[in-house]
Amino acid sequence: MPLTTPQDQINFGLRAIGVLGTGQTALPEDYRDAFSALNGMIAGWNAKRWLIYHEIDVSIPTTGQQSYTVGPGGDFNVARPTRLEAAYLRQLVNSSPNFVDYPLTILQSREDYSNIALKTLGSWPVAIFYDSDFPLGSVFPWPIPAPPGVFELHLVLKATLRQFDSYVQSINLPDEYTEAIWTNLAIRLTAQYPGSVLPDATLGLARSSLETIRTANAQIPRMEMPTGLVRRPLYNIYSGPGQTY
Repeated sequence: MPLTTPQDQINFGLRAIGVLGTGQTALPEDYRDAFSALNGMIAGWNAKRWLIYHEIDVSIPTTGQQSYTVGPGGDFNVARPTRLEAAYLRQLVNSSPNFVDYPLTILQSREDYSNIALKTLGSWPVAIFYDSDFPLGSVFPWPIPAPPGVFELHLVLKATLRQFDSYVQSINLPDEYTEAIWTNLAIRLTAQYPGSVLPDATLGLARSSLETIRTANAQIPRMEMPTGLVRRPLYNIYSGPGQTY
């Protein structure tokens, strides 16, 4: 049976732990509790980059502000991210139609941003800090892009796995998520049904299905060395005149 709705996934998960028999369906209260567990699982998955199959690029023109909010209803009107995956600045003036992008170094902590002596400096940005506050986060490009209207600030963020609104809506996810959902949901359902039994086979499928997703979603950036650590080529005595290594 295709597992195309949350209801299908819940029934399958409950059968896997022996709460339901073949051909049986769950009671309304079972659906309600399992549905909450399912959405809680999806919410947790959103915090893990390797469980997200896509990244999005969102942008706004800079206005001279020191910071911009990120989240529903914010300057960047998207789901609140837990972190920035990448960020860059696009020069809008005197560059059309071939816009030039400049990568921004991500400051990973409030402590790093606090070490900046002149936070209100207006100039050409080189770095950005993301404060993952709730319900709206904030990004602080530094130096502050100046003057207003010259640049466009781009953030690269994890896409969001949408939580489900009803038992019968269609699940719109890549095929490799199907097995991962019901097997990992079954693990969580054992906490709600203390007398249930989680077969070793189901546990194995849960682990292997997540590994399949990890492999499918893996995007490893190229390793780059800081400029100060890159040395000039040295002469190689074994390669002949003019050869370096």
